[in-house]
Amino acid sequence: MIALPLPLILSLIFGFLTLRLVMRGRPVPMLAALLGLLAAQALINTLALHHGVGLARLIQPVSAMAIPAMAWLAWRTDGLGQRLHLRDAAHGLGMAAALALRSHASILLELLVPLTYAGYALALAASLRKVGPDLPHARLGQGALPLLAWIGVAVSLALSALSDLGIAAAIVLGHAAQAPMIVDLASSVLLFGIGGLALTAERLSVGAAPEDPEPSPTPTEDDHALFARLETLMETRSPWRDPDLTLAQLGRRLQTPAKRLSAAVNLVTGDNISRYVNGHRIRAACAALERGATATEAMLDAGFVTKSNFNREFRRVTGLTPTGWQAAHGR
Repeated sequence: MIALPLPLILSLIFGFLTLRLVMRGRPVPMLAALLGLLAAQALINTLALHHGVGLARLIQPVSAMAIPAMAWLAWRTDGLGQRLHLRDAAHGLGMAAALALRSHASILLELLVPLTYAGYALALAASLRKVGPDLPHARLGQGALPLLAWIGVAVSLALSALSDLGIAAAIVLGHAAQAPMIVDLASSVLLFGIGGLALTAERLSVGAAPEDPEPSPTPTEDDHALFARLETLMETRSPWRDPDLTLAQLGRRLQTPAKRLSAAVNLVTGDNISRYVNGHRIRAACAALERGATATEAMLDAGFVTKSNFNREFRRVTGLTPTGWQAAHGR
């Protein structure tokens, strides 16, 4: 029986997922690049730890330094919809530092890698705290799931920092023989965690949003006017029927920045944009159920993708399950 090392299996999985993402043409290039990098890192770990390839050992910490930087850039571009600038090339300095320290200061390198992961984890956590629940390129109707996926990426980076410190401690305490096994297991688990969460973020994303001033604490006339325009759009064009609808798409249709639109909806209705859109979807589903449609037909016609989300939102809006509502209304 052929026994493949765990990192090699991960490399094959991430390689396939990256290829599928590229072939599908999803507009999340940095997340695709992150998955591709994870595939490459898993392969490098296999060559370095299981086959003793010298070149792989040399570049292993260098390529590892690229992962937190790529996760941050993926959050900036595919999570927030911001554009990259020339100054973002500075994120490559970590890899350059790792390469410089690889041959001459291994102790410093052992500290540099976990500190870098911890730093990016803190930066991502701080950015997540500021952005709020409405990500501009997340599918509306998914609630807090897109945000939770990115929180998971930040946690994975922090755990990676802790595991690297644990490996360094094992070496210092004279358990160097156990270090390869720890590296193999920890890196595989954390690569799988980061990759899985990045893939979740990709599935909940559609694809980029300008920054806006902070919303005022009470709705203004402009807020009410913008909300009225949104209501007209929702009633006449029914964009909520599109399961891939995003806040950024609504903003473009109304020629309004995504964050500005999200703030107006929140101030006028007291709900976030996701719940507001789902309210329209549930009302449409109720009308379909009243006409005799099945729950699945009503769900798909209203723009929902999963039954769990449909049932949860249906109960939130109506207080009943779809079948219960249909029975109560004589169908």
